[in-house]
Amino acid sequence: QVQLVASGGGLVQAGQSLTLSCKASVLAYSNFAMAWFRQAPGKEQEYVGAISPSGGYTDTADSVKGRFAISKDDAKSTMYLQMNSLKPEDTAVYYCAVDRQGATRYSGTYSRSSSYDFWGQGTQVTVST
Repeated sequence: QVQLVASGGGLVQAGQSLTLSCKASVLAYSNFAMAWFRQAPGKEQEYVGAISPSGGYTDTADSVKGRFAISKDDAKSTMYLQMNSLKPEDTAVYYCAVDRQGATRYSGTYSRSSSYDFWGQGTQVTVST
């Protein structure tokens, strides 16, 4: 049974940091691209960033570039989102997702939500002023 469990969210002040984790229980985890998306109240889902199957390539959205970083530890089957210099506009529910079908490779982009076929339950991040 596939599971993605996101954790690490919480309430922080602007300028502080948080690290989110996405623990995966999926066969051949290291073979799949994974990504973070977020959704703020009343807004559409937004791509945050992704990591290639090997971990050798990461991508982040312009809105978080230079502040957020993605990594993974294959031994722990866990992907991370290190978030620094948080802003109130980063407030959202953060979701991790996995591409088991190789759609990101075929499409040539990591930012399309439809490329990911399994999603975790989300973790709330709230940034206060």
